[in-house]
Amino acid sequence: MRLNKLLADNGVASRRAADELIEAGKVTIDGERTTTLGQRVDPDRQVVEVNGEILRSAKGQRRTYYLLNKPAGVVCTNERRETRPRAVDLVTDRNKGRIYTVGRLDEKSKGLVLLTNDGDFAHRVMHPRHGVSKTYLVKVRGRVGDETLNEIRDGVYLSGKKTQGVRILVRKRSHEYTHLMVVLREGVNREIRRMFAKVGFKVVDLKRSRIAHLTARGLKIGSWRPLTRAEVAELIAISEGGEEPDPGPARARRSAGSGRGRRSRGGPNRRRG
Repeated sequence: MRLNKLLADNGVASRRAADELIEAGKVTIDGERTTTLGQRVDPDRQVVEVNGEILRSAKGQRRTYYLLNKPAGVVCTNERRETRPRAVDLVTDRNKGRIYTVGRLDEKSKGLVLLTNDGDFAHRVMHPRHGVSKTYLVKVRGRVGDETLNEIRDGVYLSGKKTQGVRILVRKRSHEYTHLMVVLREGVNREIRRMFAKVGFKVVDLKRSRIAHLTARGLKIGSWRPLTRAEVAELIAISEGGEEPDPGPARARRSAGSGRGRRSRGGPNRRRG
């Protein structure tokens, strides 16, 4: 299997973050440090270590999946030396195993985060190629006009790459603040904050309210719950091209270029973290 998949299957990090560990020289194969991306290994025949910890084949490992309503001030990292509160620590299930967040939500932001030890699942939900949407409620300082919103929809350059597939719905607009719903299908670091900064506006509050069909209904800030088998299966089906519900509420106004969608469904079974 690919080296980054082995790291993901062992709950070390997502595939993308695993590539960063490999490039940083923190992974060894049979005692030799490697920085080669895309390398294939046989964990039953070779000794693979990350920061001195030997990884095993994940065959037979129990898969776990959780939905967390992350508070602001909590970070999405597995770094053991991290002194700030971590999302993985808010999931208090004793049987969770070694989990990690599926993508990241920055420290200042709050809302839904998926956590798992299933590398294939994480890759499907996070990689832009699979098109699983993430919906955000965004508060921007100042009145953002339709022309500016269309500029963002058309794509802006972040770190030399143009953003794609951004959907924006206007929820409320005044001279002081603009309240928006933003739907993304890619996972660029701090993408929404950086997009609005690029056109001269500052995001003052950001909440991820939805991941595909999953919502925070019944899940208080700081709380978590396990995903049901049906929810996992539906996320996988969406990643394979299945129909996805529309995140847009009836009260949101579609301004020019906002696009179309479908209705949502679902209801969680909650636990307190």
